[in-house]
Amino acid sequence: MKQTDKRIGELGNRFGEMVEHMVLPNLVAKFKELGFTFTKANRTEIECEEHDIFLEVDAFLENGDKVMIVEIKSKPKTEDIDDHIERMEKLRRYADLHNDKRTYLGAVAGVVFNKSERIYALRKGFYVIEPSGDTFDITEPVNPRIDWQIPPP
Repeated sequence: MKQTDKRIGELGNRFGEMVEHMVLPNLVAKFKELGFTFTKANRTEIECEEHDIFLEVDAFLENGDKVMIVEIKSKPKTEDIDDHIERMEKLRRYADLHNDKRTYLGAVAGVVFNKSERIYALRKGFYVIEPSGDTFDITEPVNPRIDWQIPPP
């Protein structure tokens, strides 16, 4: 049973990598259609032991004044969106520690979005990226969240 679970997990990871490779190359062009000009796009990991910040970013798009952080899932769930909120808060904290004053925006990409998760992501201020024909569409949230500060307790 453990071996089967391990194999399913590996398959899920490989599928996730495939989705990232399909989406990442076209993200810059798609966001340009929305008025964003990103000059860099890549996956990245941040490890800051001193401040206990460890995270992985599927797609990190950036330019001189904006950063778009994209979480890519085959079928995003509410928990994935909540995890992305935490990731955005950690990234904002990391950016502040390094005097990075750029605007941080977030997006969630998925091959299959349930209507409830799609609405949830948009309400949380994320751009939603989903397949459309041979490519994908990006839906803008009504109120993109840019303040990713960790709320006080």
